[in-house]
Amino acid sequence: MHATLRTLCGVVGAIALPLCLANEVLRLRSSTIKDVAEKAGVSLKTVSRVINNEPSVHARTRAKVQREIDALGYQPDPSARSLRSTRAYAVGLVYDNPNAHYIINMQRGVLSVCRASGFGLQIHPCDSSSPTLADELCELVRRSRLAGLVLAPPMSEQPELIRTLTEAKIPFMRIISARQDPKDGYPCVYVDDRDAAYAITEHLIQLGHQRIGFLWGGREHRSSPERYQGYEDALKDYGIALDRKLILPGDFTFDDGFRGARKLLALKDRPTAIFGSNDEIAAGVLAAAHSDGINVPFELSIAGFEDSPFSKQSWPALTTARQATEEIARHAAKRLIDDLQREANGEVLSTVNEGFRPELVVRGSTAPRQSTPPKR
Repeated sequence: MHATLRTLCGVVGAIALPLCLANEVLRLRSSTIKDVAEKAGVSLKTVSRVINNEPSVHARTRAKVQREIDALGYQPDPSARSLRSTRAYAVGLVYDNPNAHYIINMQRGVLSVCRASGFGLQIHPCDSSSPTLADELCELVRRSRLAGLVLAPPMSEQPELIRTLTEAKIPFMRIISARQDPKDGYPCVYVDDRDAAYAITEHLIQLGHQRIGFLWGGREHRSSPERYQGYEDALKDYGIALDRKLILPGDFTFDDGFRGARKLLALKDRPTAIFGSNDEIAAGVLAAAHSDGINVPFELSIAGFEDSPFSKQSWPALTTARQATEEIARHAAKRLIDDLQREANGEVLSTVNEGFRPELVVRGSTAPRQSTPPKR
């Protein structure tokens, strides 16, 4: 019996410290705006103004309130703030994309800004081809009391949807594919897919490749024609004739990359290099080459786009274009929330759109073309 008691005491002792830590976490989480106001010696309204980053608070007072917020671990509840206020304190991220890596990074970027700004985040996957999409998003904003939307491609690139949201007075921020600021009157963060695709194709050409296959992603995404345009422009600038047999449609998936590669590799005069519109496609190409016993990169060079885990974990690792998806999403969310706060404070909204260009990353999947390329 004494052994049993000792065992029980040991178990109780082992969990005592974690319970203390849990109680401390609960204490921090239970801190309220009233606690902050009492500790700082200010009114509830002053604390609210600091949380909402309103310019009317004196710098010394703001610093004192912020010290107590940090000390108490206070975090505003977006739902409670929305109920107490005429303003909404949550945003929505709207997307439709088969690339899980892209979506996860997009969520991380938006969420990091929401947490830092005291906003909630609602994730909303949807069907970009739905004829009722505009009504669906308007209802989402109304029902969930959202302050605005971050629109990922391809929703961000649908003019009719953008017009409907504007007419409904729903704030939004687009992430779009464009070579330069479209200056169309709607806010955005834009990504120069065309120039990055040009750099990839140029890299392959400079390795001596002239028969370069191209596998499209989904045509509903503007990034697909932009990446194709970079490919076509590079061939043209280097005086290489465009061969339509080397260009195949598809979607941003591994399976489409595998199927497309099998078709290209079955040609009598097959390509010596293949450019997939994203890394999933390129990974599918690599699998098809391995299944046919084709040596990559010495018999076939392969390049992708985005620098996803597919590009790093493949063997050999894929040459690609590094796209900072998380950073792009972070900038889009920050611009949206900054504009919401400017509007609430009666300030002029920003008109500066930010641009990003993916960078070429050369890895082991590309090499100089053999002097006598193999034929089937």
